Amino acid sequence: MFRVNLVLLFVVVICALAVVTAQHRGRKLFQALEAEQEKVRQLDIEFGQLQIEMSTWATHPRIEKTARERLHMVLPPVAAVPAAAAGAH
Repeated sequence: MFRVNLVLLFVVVICALAVVTAQHRGRKLFQALEAEQEKVRQLDIEFGQLQIEMSTWATHPRIEKTARERLHMVLPPVAAVPAAAAGAH
């Protein structure tokens, strides 16, 4: 009877250690998940800011100003536009 009790005690101790280890691993994984979700939130914010910046850089007045100042481009005179091209728009 003593041996059976000793074996059962050993099994209970092993199971208790397994439960503690599993809980600890679960908590560590949950912390890692929370950290990754925070990174996702930060990247979403940064992506939104970059989209706003990109739309600002792509506005027609900005493009036209850059074309005039940096590339020294000018609009062609109205008379120089062929009639076929003017009617296509």
